[in-house]
Amino acid sequence: MMTTTDLAQVLFTTALQPSDELSPCQIREAVDERLCACGGDPAWCAAYVAQETGDHPETYVVRMRWALTAVVGAYALAAA
Repeated sequence: MMTTTDLAQVLFTTALQPSDELSPCQIREAVDERLCACGGDPAWCAAYVAQETGDHPETYVVRMRWALTAVVGAYALAAA
């Protein structure tokens, strides 16, 4: 079972942007596609996020906040 933080890290690594108008389904699909692309290993995504944090600390907070909010909404609706 993946946590909200795990899901947000996976979403963070996708090409989706906070400015995109995304449905919860699109967010879940993007997370699933990214997980498949990295062999189902969320640790790869966590490593990427860590790299981006070091390389672009000025944009990390905004993007991670968006990713956390997006997955909370997308997965809460899926569980309902």
